[in-house]
Parts: sequence; C-alpha cells; structure tokens
Amino acid sequence: MRYGFWLPIFGGWLRNVENENMPPTFDYAKQVIQAGERLGFDTTLIAELYLNDIKGPESDSLEAWSTAAALAAVTEKIEIMVAVRPGFHNPAITAKMAANIDHISNGRFTLNVVSAWWEAEAKQYGGVFTEHDARYDRTEEFIEVLKGLWTEDVFTYKGKFYNIENTHLQPKPIQKPNPILYAGGESPRGKETIVAGCDAYVMHGGTVEEIETKINGMKALRKDAGKEPFQSFGMAAYIVCRDTEEQVQLELQRITDTKESSAYAGYNDFVSKSQLEQQVKLYDYSVSNRGLRPNLIGTPEQIANKIIAYEQVGLDLLLLQFSPQLEEMERFAEKVMPLVESKRAQLI
Repeated sequence: MRYGFWLPIFGGWLRNVENENMPPTFDYAKQVIQAGERLGFDTTLIAELYLNDIKGPESDSLEAWSTAAALAAVTEKIEIMVAVRPGFHNPAITAKMAANIDHISNGRFTLNVVSAWWEAEAKQYGGVFTEHDARYDRTEEFIEVLKGLWTEDVFTYKGKFYNIENTHLQPKPIQKPNPILYAGGESPRGKETIVAGCDAYVMHGGTVEEIETKINGMKALRKDAGKEPFQSFGMAAYIVCRDTEEQVQLELQRITDTKESSAYAGYNDFVSKSQLEQQVKLYDYSVSNRGLRPNLIGTPEQIANKIIAYEQVGLDLLLLQFSPQLEEMERFAEKVMPLVESKRAQLI
C-alpha cells in the first residue's frame, strides 16, 4: 500500500467544524508536505477548486498549480499530484506548465484529471460547464493534446474543442512517456474516458465490497479496450484513529454533528450534476470525498486490519484526510503504518 494525503488547502476537511487549526496558507501547506515526506507518505493530492467547497465559498483557499510548483521546489521524494479541470484550462499551456513542474520536482509531478461538477463555481470563474457527457468529450480531447505535446516533437491537433498547429513543447517532461494521469469517475461515460486515456483510477471512499467491484469492473473495461493494466487503484478516506472505542465514538460524533452552513453550498451540484454509483447523504458529505464510507475509524489495530482487507481486493493507494492534519498524520504514521507492515508480513 502506498500512503498519500490530501493537502489541506481549504482550511480543513470537516464541514461541521469551523476551526480545525489548519490554516489555508502556503506556510502551513509547506509544513504538512515536509512532515509527510519525513513520516513516509508517498504522495500528496492537491485539489483544484477556485472556491472553498469545505468551509464555504466566502472562505480562503489556495490555488492548486502555483502551490504545487512552490512545493515541488521544497521537497525531495514525495509525489505531487495536482488536479486539473479541462473546462478551466488551455491544454497546450497546461502541458507546458506540467512539464516545467515535472522538471522542478525532478520527475515527481502527476495529474488528477477531473471533469468538474460545480456549476456555480464555473459561472463565477468563467469556466466551461456543459451537460455531463459533453464534459467528458472535452476531457478526452484535453488528454490527447497533453499526451501529443509531451511525446511528439511537433504536434498538430484539430478537434471539436481544441485546435493547435505545429506546436513545439520543450523541454519534455522527465517522466516517460508522460506524467501519470490519475482520474476518477463513476458514470459509464466517465469510465470510458478514463479507460481510453488515463493511467490510474482513483475513487471516492467506499466499502471493501464496493471498491472490489469497482476495481474488477475497471480491470475488465481496460482489458476489453486492449490497453495495458492500470498502474494504480487509489481511494479517498478520512482517518479517525484513537486508542479506545469510547474515544473513537466521541470524535466521530463531533465531526458528524451536521450544521447548516455555507460549507454545504456545493452539495446539490455534487449530487445532481455527477452520476454517482452510491447515494450520498449529508452524513457522508460531513467529510470531503465520502471519506467516512471506508470506515477507517477505530483503534490502530482495527484500521490496520481494514487496510489489509483493501489491499487484498487490489487497492494500492490511500489518499487520506486528517484533522488536525499534522498531529493526526503523525499518529497514523507511528501507530498504523508499522502495524500494516507487520500484518502483511504474517500473511506471506
């Protein structure tokens, strides 16, 4: 299992807790990623939203790409995965930016391709927002332009959404043939796009059974398409790790005490403008990205056992959320990660 964490660029992950003591500043983001690198985490995911989906649209948040470039320069080992939404970006310029950050990081920069779901944000920031399947039509072209520019000396592309002529891109990315493209999607159209053009599949939080079904389904689609197997399968999850069951339940009650606030401004767009395989309830939405659904909640022993169960169905990357980030990351690294290693060794 590779361990990753979401970079806290929104001031936290809890929609029902006003102050999580993790400010949305570059200084705090730098502290977190450098601590994560020291603690043995493998990757960080930087979400791309121009409005704050966790604390409310009126709250501060960091911009993903400039943050990623700055963090690439102050880290040495950790993979930096940044989200990109085609409706907000020119693909040729995005390819150039990504290649540049890949060099800054010495080959540690990857992308999470997201077709977007928040219509109100697109209106505020001038993004292109169309009906669901058309967003994936655009995404497919976007990926084709990225890969063409990263691999060909001179690249021309004429499509429905993008047209470029005799385009040169130098230097090429360090990673060959291209920086890893992660993507997540649950609709048939979304999966079609991911199977055709991406390298790894990432999922919202789900039960072991749900994740096993998704992994097996995507493996089959990939094989049917005549493509090489996906490089990785990842899942988002929120961690509640405590020494006793009583402490676990107190913390869980605290973070899921649902309160009406602007933190839920994107809820209706998320559930109505995405095609989701599982019903999302306000309890699930208390924590970002259905993070409570995997139930990585309990004592270190319980959480380690659950991680092993996910490994056994083919999951190899956890994209974790913690609150407060620094303290809980350290607790997880010290108490859970070694337990997983020892349990895995016993199974061999």
